Amino acid sequence: MTADELAVRRHVPEATAPGRVFPRVLTRPLPVAVRAEGAEIWDATGKRYLDAAGGAIVVNVGHGRASVAGVMADQASRIAYAHGSAFTSEALEAYAAEVGPLLPMDEPAIYPVSGGSEAIESALKMARAYHVARGEPDRQIVIGRWGSYHGNTLGALDLSGRQPLRRPYEGWLGRFRHVSAAYPYRAGDPDAHALGTAEDAAAELDRVIESAGPGSVCAFVAEPIVGATLGVVAPPPGYWPAIAEVCRRHGVLLIADEVMTGFGRTGHWFAMERFGVRPDILVAAKGATGGYWPFGFAAADRSVYEVIQRRGVFVHGFTYSHSVVGAAVAREVLRILRAEDLVAASAHKGDLLLDVMQRAFAGHPHVGEVRGAGLMAAIELVADRETRAPFPRSMQVTERVLAAGRDRGVLFYSGTGNANGVDGDIVMVGPPFVTTEAQLDEIAAVMRAAADTAIEAAATA
Repeated sequence: MTADELAVRRHVPEATAPGRVFPRVLTRPLPVAVRAEGAEIWDATGKRYLDAAGGAIVVNVGHGRASVAGVMADQASRIAYAHGSAFTSEALEAYAAEVGPLLPMDEPAIYPVSGGSEAIESALKMARAYHVARGEPDRQIVIGRWGSYHGNTLGALDLSGRQPLRRPYEGWLGRFRHVSAAYPYRAGDPDAHALGTAEDAAAELDRVIESAGPGSVCAFVAEPIVGATLGVVAPPPGYWPAIAEVCRRHGVLLIADEVMTGFGRTGHWFAMERFGVRPDILVAAKGATGGYWPFGFAAADRSVYEVIQRRGVFVHGFTYSHSVVGAAVAREVLRILRAEDLVAASAHKGDLLLDVMQRAFAGHPHVGEVRGAGLMAAIELVADRETRAPFPRSMQVTERVLAAGRDRGVLFYSGTGNANGVDGDIVMVGPPFVTTEAQLDEIAAVMRAAADTAIEAAATA
């Protein structure tokens, strides 16, 4: 029996086995991934997949980077773990010094954690600590947006406005408030919680802050460009400067969630650069290590960090925060992004990807919009293009597209519920920055074929 065959056997344990994997997916067996390189993954049967999703819009420098594995092994061989309350490390200090100038902030301080949800939780506590240190303990309310996603821990999920993910846990949620999504395509739909102009969005945020009472709102949190929840939705012109002005006027901290958009994904190092706005706190993960290590961070602007530092108290921490190996890996991924000019590659290839996707779906009766920013793009599928009416969720159109793509050897990413919190279908891509032009053509062609197959199958089911 080969190693790959043994891996397959071990993947599906017998009912009497003492332990087994609790998988992310419970509705179908998963193939066993055994090898990856560039933008491709192979399973234990030898089937090749084009990773058009970059996993979960994570992989940027590509799979199979020997230098990243080498740095990881070298750091672990010298020191793999040192608790953040007892030590700092050369890797951490060097990484913070190198990544700081790339952030759209003034002399930021980096708090490393193990991923995006932890980074959001850290950012929320930073904002709270800042206001307490300034003598404003009544600032406890945090405002997010409908149609947003900030993580799956309870605090991050409560902040999120992704209703299908919130619904099973609603009884545990409710401490945070939400304003409308900046979602021009759905603006005016009665159930979409969406606004289409910067003026309307800023006025709504201003009203919500005013209604909460003077000195009671702590922070406003949003993705610069919304990822999987709405499918690469950029805000209308002038949105971010208008929102920033409202926050500044009310003394509310602005937190940018760049977990998905950061480290070159939208063709800029960080998406807030596109809008000329500098947040008070920025959250990053995913592309920070490109899938090679669980790592993320919350970065506080100097003006926020120095206030907290003067008080000398930040009641927060995780066992695996301030990871030595994680910082070493992040530093090597950062080196690759710079050395190979991959952020510029994301911008250029993103233009190519959007063009081939627009051509592939030109005039398609069930594609309401094709959207993109750098190497992050999506289609919004609709039952009727003229009215923008979504497919009923019971048809599971998105799931069928992803399945048809997998059958053809291309992996896509999904989003549902965008139209009204229940219905709505998004198919998204975010391939590695090393993806070739031929592979971009393959992504668009397979997406078109998968969409047509899925919609026909859903209609006849």
